[in-house]
Amino acid sequence: MKKEDLKNKTTEKLESELKQLKAFTWIFTGVLITLFAVVIYGLFTNKSSTDLPLLAVAISCSAVLIPQFSNIKKLKIELDTRRQDT
Repeated sequence: MKKEDLKNKTTEKLESELKQLKAFTWIFTGVLITLFAVVIYGLFTNKSSTDLPLLAVAISCSAVLIPQFSNIKKLKIELDTRRQDT
């Protein structure tokens, strides 16, 4: 998310994007935690070979969370600066 993009959007639009981004991020985090729990449980109880590739999928999908939290932080900073200016 570029700084110029944030400057051109209205405050209402930024607040809406922040809510959507937070919702997506927390839902995705919950899904990943569930996937990790199922995979770890499967590794200890089953002898099937499908659990290890699922663990790799969970780890690689968790890399998506880092930019999401960064974007949330950028949106919060922009909204805070707008609130301070008014």
